[in-house]
Amino acid sequence: MKILYCRHNDVRLGFPVSCLMISLLGLSTVPQSHAQWTQFGGPNHAFKADTPALANSWPTQGPSKLWSRELGDGFSTILVDAGRLYTMYRAKEMEVVVCLSAETGDTIWEYAYDSSPLKGHWDEFGRGPRATPLLVDGLVYSIGVAGMMHCLDAKTGKPKWSHDLSSEFAATILEGGYASSPIEHEGKIIVLSGGSKQSIIAFDKTSGKVVWKSLSFANSYSTPVVMRIHGEDHIVALMGTHLIGVDPNSGELKWQFAAVTKVEENAPMPILVAEDTILITARHVGTRCVKVNRVNGKFEVSELWSTRKVRVYHGSVVLVDDHIYTSSSANPPHFLAALDTKTGKVKWRRRGLVRANVLYADRKLIILDANGELALATATPDDLVIHSKVKMLERFAWTAPTLVGTKLYLRDQRRIMALNLGL
Repeated sequence: MKILYCRHNDVRLGFPVSCLMISLLGLSTVPQSHAQWTQFGGPNHAFKADTPALANSWPTQGPSKLWSRELGDGFSTILVDAGRLYTMYRAKEMEVVVCLSAETGDTIWEYAYDSSPLKGHWDEFGRGPRATPLLVDGLVYSIGVAGMMHCLDAKTGKPKWSHDLSSEFAATILEGGYASSPIEHEGKIIVLSGGSKQSIIAFDKTSGKVVWKSLSFANSYSTPVVMRIHGEDHIVALMGTHLIGVDPNSGELKWQFAAVTKVEENAPMPILVAEDTILITARHVGTRCVKVNRVNGKFEVSELWSTRKVRVYHGSVVLVDDHIYTSSSANPPHFLAALDTKTGKVKWRRRGLVRANVLYADRKLIILDANGELALATATPDDLVIHSKVKMLERFAWTAPTLVGTKLYLRDQRRIMALNLGL
């Protein structure tokens, strides 16, 4: 019998599915004056935060720690909404979607289900979930490491609907596990599958029914993005071998651009750097800018430039004006880099932080590297100035930071914590 679990005040109880109970704590009534973090990458998937003034440097021991607690294995980033945090982790053979108090880190509810990684999964970096949940209109959408997808009530954790992307849609689950995060467009939840004639699927956000499924592109670890190009919405996805643009209403292919790699493991999201220009970067592809032209009512894609001097494995990329700031982390030596999106010219490269994620706020970069080093820096096209650096987490701290107001939320494979970056 499949067993689901709930957790209340750190006490774990098991119930048969037929008599599932969900534990509850009251909703926070703290007013929210800053943009919340309800999807992978935060507002606009940009890894940028609307914040008040942040401290310009930190004490030797690092920024003030508000709380810290144990969590399970996983790399899902942390969502924030109305005083609550949402993320995922693994507890033995159970995958868990968890809701925590943003103020204390205490568990509000958990939804756990049996799900093991599929055959061939790389266990070297753990077996926990990789994808980040999505919050839309009081619902949480999650996808686990083996492609188990759930829609849950954000207030209670009560399940609304679910799909097994692998068994139902022949989803391609790569060796590193399913890692693409769901996105929303006009009442539809969009996910990458990689299945034949169903490599992208749109589900009705309320019922979970398939609205459309289409195309036959190899899957990737990347999260799709809705972009406004030539006055139309496009779902833009960096699949295993191609960058594609898809009609969000029908699933029809609008355009494609070959981004073939010797290993189909593209991970970073594509970035719209101008009205019709998209930047992609990946471990084996390097970094490229392509232009989407509209000719006689049809879309055509041409490459503007490419470079292999910056190759992002799976970290975040921040666009500020005409430059990106990121961690080139395909192979050692690892370094932070600034790159001009108009020309493809690398402006600078700096060693010292390994396979890092970056976040931009208050004209500063917050940098978390894979070894748990947290840094505060100022980045310009001319230079990178690091103001503070301190070790806060342990190895394989691959989860991108989340910032709402002055509160920074971090996790590694063992712990989750909240820091205050205010003045």
